[in-house]
Amino acid sequence: MIRIFDRKKGEYDSEVVVGGKYIEWLYGTMSGRWVLEALVKRKVFSAFYGRLMDLPASKKLISPFIKDNNLDMDESVKNLNNFESFNDFFTRSLKTESRPIPSDPSILMSPVDGRLLAYEDIDIDRLVQVKGITYTLGGLIGNGNLKNRYAHGTMLVFRLCPLDYHRFHFVDSGICSKSRLIKGGYYSVNPVSLAKVPNVYVENKRMYSLMRSDNFSDILIIEVGATNVGSIVQTYAPSNRFLRGTEKGFFKFGGSTVLLFFKEGAVKIDQDILDETSKGIESKVLMGEPIGRRARQ
Repeated sequence: MIRIFDRKKGEYDSEVVVGGKYIEWLYGTMSGRWVLEALVKRKVFSAFYGRLMDLPASKKLISPFIKDNNLDMDESVKNLNNFESFNDFFTRSLKTESRPIPSDPSILMSPVDGRLLAYEDIDIDRLVQVKGITYTLGGLIGNGNLKNRYAHGTMLVFRLCPLDYHRFHFVDSGICSKSRLIKGGYYSVNPVSLAKVPNVYVENKRMYSLMRSDNFSDILIIEVGATNVGSIVQTYAPSNRFLRGTEKGFFKFGGSTVLLFFKEGAVKIDQDILDETSKGIESKVLMGEPIGRRARQ
């Protein structure tokens, strides 16, 4: 079980980890680590699993998954009988009214459904993975010039678990560059693996882009793949203007992570999120939910 702060209830909850025993074996035992390094972290494993989830036969997994995890299908645009595969269900779109977008342009919203950690005044050469394990922004994006823009800025880490809505959106209106792919492995982004494997985000496959935001200056956006994530799919049109809440893309099956970097003085994150992060506890958020405000006037 993973302890999560539920902002709406103002109390702590426990996250049931899909495949939790399997993850603990992979990352916590010698035999599991051998299988992890030899097979599970490799592209061929996640690609093969992703193809299985694209097959029509995978539809039989949908109903048990919904029932076991008590998912609210009233939010889905498609109904249960219209999904063509498990991945079609997993990447489902939601009704607009289920994830309202704030009208106040000074409000910073969450780009995803997920669990959030927030860090202010960051050291770009010692970004926190978990307590005692760090990595660098330069290693994450492989771009020495771009990283320096975010020194002492703010970093947001959104972890998506398999139960979450898996489409990601823009937090503001603006223009976004083309996404650049950095090839890598497929370690899990579950807190169990983050505590066991250094540089998970640097090791994993990822894509990054630069968003010229109307209200929050230039935002560095990074999507990180993970075990059994068949693809990171970008659906936006680079260099075209878009509105806040516009879909940027989606992850196919599996858990994954979205990281946002803001320049120094661009945003102020809500204090409850910062307080929980200081304890090492993630805050549960939904796409469109206010999580901070514009700092610059």
